[in-house]
Amino acid sequence: MNTRALASAALAGLVILGATGCQAITSQATTIKYSASDGVNVPDAEGAPVEIRNAVIIADEEGDQGNLAAALVNRTDSAATLTLEWGDERETVRIPAESVVSLGTEETEPLLLDAIDSPAGSTLPVYFQSGDAEGVLTEVPVLDGCLEQFADLVPGGGASDCEKEAPAEHGEEGH
Repeated sequence: MNTRALASAALAGLVILGATGCQAITSQATTIKYSASDGVNVPDAEGAPVEIRNAVIIADEEGDQGNLAAALVNRTDSAATLTLEWGDERETVRIPAESVVSLGTEETEPLLLDAIDSPAGSTLPVYFQSGDAEGVLTEVPVLDGCLEQFADLVPGGGASDCEKEAPAEHGEEGH
């Protein structure tokens, strides 16, 4: 084999390796799990019958109370109970077998959480436990009712103070 052909083959191999070699050491962004919404997906505890998806708390203006909106998924063939704990408070929700309970929709009211002591923009540590599985502590985002999709979820139906000063229009000052 002549030297020129060998050099061409080696150069082609280096070009291919250079163009595709990063793939071998770089993780794909599409395989990274994340919550693609305002709420958070609670990590599944091994053996837990209930999955918690898109959990978010809509707080009143003082941050004293909040409505939990979330999808509670029970894929088992038996009804399951989900216990939530925050601070010194505790609530229980029953989820029928093989069903999804969507808290905070037209069909199902949100779950009112008292004594959250968390204003909008913060997070509330909530301990979720179902079945015989160990529970999971998750920081659930606390929002207000300024976004249209959350306006009806403010506890007590009170409106949030969403008035924001509009930016000045260009041209008003001769720009």
